[in-house]
Amino acid sequence: MQLSADAIWLATAAVDMRTGIDGLSLHVQQALRRPPCDGTAYVFANRRRTRPKMVCWDGTGVWMCLRRLRRGQFVWPQVDDACWQMSAEQWQWLVAGVDWQRLSAPAPAQWRL
Repeated sequence: MQLSADAIWLATAAVDMRTGIDGLSLHVQQALRRPPCDGTAYVFANRRRTRPKMVCWDGTGVWMCLRRLRRGQFVWPQVDDACWQMSAEQWQWLVAGVDWQRLSAPAPAQWRL
């Protein structure tokens, strides 16, 4: 089964990784002020940014996934907002352990004859 989300939101503040589905859903409602069952994937990280945990409602239940790199840490946004929306492409780079904030598409080529 493949999990798909309508949007991906990162919680910028660290959370205790012992927190389960109910606690993270409550955090989404209270701290992020967002509905936890709207098809959005909400991603949290520990203080050292070594383990992101995602919760996502799929219409019939809630998924909770955890990722850990063999070494290193994940690059997390340093913003003042409680949560930050990212694209699916940025998400793929983040979970691969790449500094996704420094990646950008090249400027369009100028073709001249």
